[in-house]
Amino acid sequence: MVNTQVVAITLLVICFFGPQCKVVCFLHPGAPLDERYLGFTYEATDFTPAKEYDYIIVGGGTAGCPLATTLSENYSVLLLERGGVPSSDPNVLYETNILGNLLGAKDKGTPAQPFTSEEGIPNVRGNVLGGSSMINFGFYSRADSYFYKESGIKWDTGIVEKAYEWIEDSIVSIPGLNSWQNSTYEALVESGVRPANGFTVDHLEGTKISGSTFDGSGRRHGAVELLNQADPENLRVVVHATVDRIIFSSSKLFGVMAVGVVYHDSNGRSHEVHIKRNGEVILSAGAIGSPQLLLVSGVGPESYLLSQNIPLVHHQPSVGEFMADNPRTQISLLVPFPSADIGARVVGITKEGPFIESVSGVAPFSSPASTILFPYPYAQLNLSIITIAAKFSRLVSAGSLRLKSTSDVTITPNVSFNYYSSSKDLQQCANALNEFDKMLRTQAMEPYMFSDRNGGKYFQFIGFPLPENPSNAESVEAFCRNTLRTFWHFHGGCLVNKVVDGELKVIGINALRVLDGSVFSDSPGTNPQATLLMLGRYIGMKIQNARG
Repeated sequence: MVNTQVVAITLLVICFFGPQCKVVCFLHPGAPLDERYLGFTYEATDFTPAKEYDYIIVGGGTAGCPLATTLSENYSVLLLERGGVPSSDPNVLYETNILGNLLGAKDKGTPAQPFTSEEGIPNVRGNVLGGSSMINFGFYSRADSYFYKESGIKWDTGIVEKAYEWIEDSIVSIPGLNSWQNSTYEALVESGVRPANGFTVDHLEGTKISGSTFDGSGRRHGAVELLNQADPENLRVVVHATVDRIIFSSSKLFGVMAVGVVYHDSNGRSHEVHIKRNGEVILSAGAIGSPQLLLVSGVGPESYLLSQNIPLVHHQPSVGEFMADNPRTQISLLVPFPSADIGARVVGITKEGPFIESVSGVAPFSSPASTILFPYPYAQLNLSIITIAAKFSRLVSAGSLRLKSTSDVTITPNVSFNYYSSSKDLQQCANALNEFDKMLRTQAMEPYMFSDRNGGKYFQFIGFPLPENPSNAESVEAFCRNTLRTFWHFHGGCLVNKVVDGELKVIGINALRVLDGSVFSDSPGTNPQATLLMLGRYIGMKIQNARG
């Protein structure tokens, strides 16, 4: 397993481009994409389902893939994914395409399906086998201790550790640091975000290099590759299979029970599949898809469902509530020298609350990507950009999800996150600006400054510069609201102890579970990817242990 002792090896440095340096040691070298799972993956139009399965999993994403693999060790599993296989859009497989894939999504048929919150903030959802693990920046960092204490999930720490190790042994690399990431690491430490922790997958206060699901050649190894470890006799993966609703039965003996799902293929043809006795339907459709499916299936607030002419199956007032999205504020700078740096590797975990990360890349300012990450009306130029961004944790602000269509689940619901409705969240943004200011004053940041004719030094900001007076509350709030963007870590809608219990079973309904970011009341640590991957493996192991 990866551990902090490896830092002695990872910090072997070879210098390129004069003073700029790169860390060049990796956990494992670049490897070709392993697609053994294609042997048991089918297009929905070509697949004839069996009559029954032990488990039907809705959503082959970050949590759904490890869950399906684990359950297939002993049980028959049907995994239904609305997107296609990653190799159908190979751009998702390479780190060099991050900005275009994550930020340049154009329609609901792309691996990154775009949507806009009610506040007007552009966002995306994963729409491919492997889910958001196939379109993100590959950042891998375990959850913080606060998450385990406050999540409400019943944790077995021994199984948690084994689940993390299984993930890390399969798809996680020790990343190399490009010149900008190396400078960020040094700037954070120099500005006081200490200690310098080197490489670790653990959540530790200070500055660290995190794990990555990109290997040394820049090739992605997301959740989809975990399917390679499944039992091919027990698992069937069906792509372009969009689940329309959950099927329920009701009796005096068993109460309300999930018994199957209805899904349609890309030709619009409907299919119905059921679970065996003692089986389960498990929703892993994400923080948008899972509450949406519960609502259209009749599980939610009674008054709201009746107002939408949806037959009530079970009154559950908190479905679609407590939706939250961690805001992102940032500064972006032009680079005074050619740079091909791209990616995210380093994070500063501060005492005050915000997590400071950095991103580098090259994007045309007129592209869809630029309007989200680099919002400024420049001409069509390819320029090197570096960005320092802050993510805020333990949010107080929250919103809700409401259906835009009660009959077509391909239409993304209306989602409000109520960004910065709490002054506590705004205070985290103010703290982040102080961290930005301190970083810009470090020696590590000097190479990124321009020189004027008089020998003076300055940063060339893209978009909004930092407020001249960081103590002016109005200026700080204006900056925070003007630079507000998403970190794509939205969660909620099916919270533990409100919609699901500590084992993620839907309260009041038998044989139905939810397993994705919709059950989180807070985004775990600096990035939720590692936790979601672990959660899929963890719940699969817990289910197997419970069934003996």
